[in-house]
Amino acid sequence: MNSQKTIIFMGTTEFAIPSLKKIIANNYNVLTVITSNDKPAGRGLKLKESPIKQFAKTNGLKILQPNNLKDQDFINLIRNFKPDLIVVVAFRMLPEILWKIPKYGTINVHASLLPEYRGAAPINWAIINGENQTGVSTFFINNKIDTGDIIDQSLIEITTNENAADIHDRLMELGGNVLIKSLKKIFSNRQVVIKKQMANKPLNKAPKLDKSNSKINWHESSEKIYNKIRGLSPYPGAKSVLDNCDKKINVIIYESNFSNNKHNHPNGSIIIEKAAFKVATFDGYIHPLLIKFEGKKTLDIKALINGFNFHKRCKMI
Repeated sequence: MNSQKTIIFMGTTEFAIPSLKKIIANNYNVLTVITSNDKPAGRGLKLKESPIKQFAKTNGLKILQPNNLKDQDFINLIRNFKPDLIVVVAFRMLPEILWKIPKYGTINVHASLLPEYRGAAPINWAIINGENQTGVSTFFINNKIDTGDIIDQSLIEITTNENAADIHDRLMELGGNVLIKSLKKIFSNRQVVIKKQMANKPLNKAPKLDKSNSKINWHESSEKIYNKIRGLSPYPGAKSVLDNCDKKINVIIYESNFSNNKHNHPNGSIIIEKAAFKVATFDGYIHPLLIKFEGKKTLDIKALINGFNFHKRCKMI
C-alpha cells in the first residue's frame, strides 16, 4: 500500500500545495513537511507563515523549519526518519548530504520543460521570451541546479493573452499530477526509465527576478514589451519611470495591449487619446490597461487619466 512508502516533503509557496495535496490523497505516508521560517510581512511586520506551512497545519502534518539545511542535528533528524523519498517543490537548493539520505533519492517538481528554463523564475521567463509552450518536469536532484535526470514531463500551450499568474495556476495543478505519476514509477518494482538532460543548442535560463531585469526597455519591439508585461504580472510587475517634465514617477504596468504601426514619435513618448493613452516603441505602441504609480493604488487607464495631470511632453523612460 502507498501508506507504507514514506515521504518527506519540502516546499514553501502556493505552487507546492497541489503536489502535497495529491501525495496525501494517494495515501503516501508524509513523515514531515519542511518549509521556510515565518517572515515579517505587511505594515505591522507580523510574522507570516508560508502557504505550505498553513496547509500542513490544517492537515495535521508535522512541520520543520530549519535555519540551516547543513546543520548536523537537522541532518541527523532527517536520517532518523529513514524516508523512502524526499519530494521538493518550490523550495531551495539542498546540500548533497541531505538529498542523498532517502532510499529512492530526492526528486524535484520544476515548472519548465527542462533543460530549458533552469532557475528561480521559469514561468515568468517563458512568457517574457514569447514561448508558446511550457510545462512541468520531475527529476532526480543532483549537485547542480535543475540538471538531474528527468523522470516525467508534461506540456501545456501558452496563449498570447495569458500572464504569469494564469500559467502558474495551470502548472501547479499539472505539477501535482505529474508528481503522482512519477511516484508510482519510483515505488514500483520496475526500474525507472530516466532521461539525461541533453542540450544541442544554447539554453534559455530563468534567473531570479530583480529591479534590473524587471524594467521595460522602450527601445524594444511592441510585442517584446507586451510579453514582458504579461510575464511579470502580477508579480513583480513590469517597471518603468514616467518623466512628467516637473517630476519623475516610478510606475508598474500590469496589463496592456500592443499594436504595430509606423509613426514618428520617439520611443517612450506618451500619446493621450480620450480615455486611453499609448506609449511609442520603434515599431508601434504599447497600450497600458492597468497601471500603478508609486505610493498610489492600482488603476485602470481611464481612472488614471481622469485623476492625473499629464504634461504634454511626458514620456516613459
